[in-house]
Amino acid sequence: MDIRSQFFGVVSTLLLGVTATAPLIPELLPSAIAQARDSNEQIAIDVYRRANPAVVTIRAGFSSGSGSIIDASGLVITNEHVIRSSDGTVSVMIANGKRYTGQVIAIDRRNDLALVRLQTTDRFPTIPLADSSGIAVGQRVFAIGAPFGLSGTLTTGILSRINPNNGDLQTDAVLNPGNSGGPLLNSRGELIGVNKAIRVSPLGANTGISFATSVLVARQFIAQNANRPPIATAPSNPDPNANARGPRLGVVVNTETLVIEAVQPNSIASTYGLRPGDRLVGLNGRRLLSVEQLIDYLDSRPSTAVLTINRGSRIGNLRIRF
Repeated sequence: MDIRSQFFGVVSTLLLGVTATAPLIPELLPSAIAQARDSNEQIAIDVYRRANPAVVTIRAGFSSGSGSIIDASGLVITNEHVIRSSDGTVSVMIANGKRYTGQVIAIDRRNDLALVRLQTTDRFPTIPLADSSGIAVGQRVFAIGAPFGLSGTLTTGILSRINPNNGDLQTDAVLNPGNSGGPLLNSRGELIGVNKAIRVSPLGANTGISFATSVLVARQFIAQNANRPPIATAPSNPDPNANARGPRLGVVVNTETLVIEAVQPNSIASTYGLRPGDRLVGLNGRRLLSVEQLIDYLDSRPSTAVLTINRGSRIGNLRIRF
């Protein structure tokens, strides 16, 4: 046997040696893949089981969205744009289909947040709030909400980016209309963000890029407003005895600043051109000191009212006929 034959013989032996052990690898890989798949599936199942009972569907005026119960007494966090068309009162459906009336108690338009308190003595399951250690780019995320009214829908993705300016969370979890206000969760079932927007293409198609207000921003909002009373309103009253009361403007007014925060569609206020951001400073030629003062006057069933409005840098009078 020449040297070349010996060389190829050694090589053949080495290759056969490698080949002899190779079948062990394919036997291990399917098992490992199956275990990883089962683990990921189980995490998603566990997150959904823990969180979904505390996810609600909200109807407010002509809009709808989702929300998260964050306190067992019935405190719900959602988007400001979800409750914007309401008169301060919204309808809230929990996961088992039971409905409650909710009162808007605070809004943060810049960060698109709102707090709603359910009008009941019932106790509810809650979603815990994550801290900064529970948020990291690359982690798996889970969104639960009511896209197109389909309550209890779960989608998954990863946390793609954290906006360095405002802390907004970017994800590829698929969101659609109706997901707004719902929770973005980590693998522990903790709320890391409040879903609020999607990026659309120039033709209006969903690009698969979604955004949420960070729980770190939401925590501050909750701490500052959780114990506030409902925002004072002068809405169209659904009470069957409402005819015994006077007219209602159809606005949500901040009790401290007297700034209009929302205007109900097709209300007296919308007819006369009142807008969010207008500040009520006077009633019938006198300084307006409180929302209760306005409500008491409306309860007297007047035929007219003269409101003094501060809009931007201008002040003007608006005569309203009922």
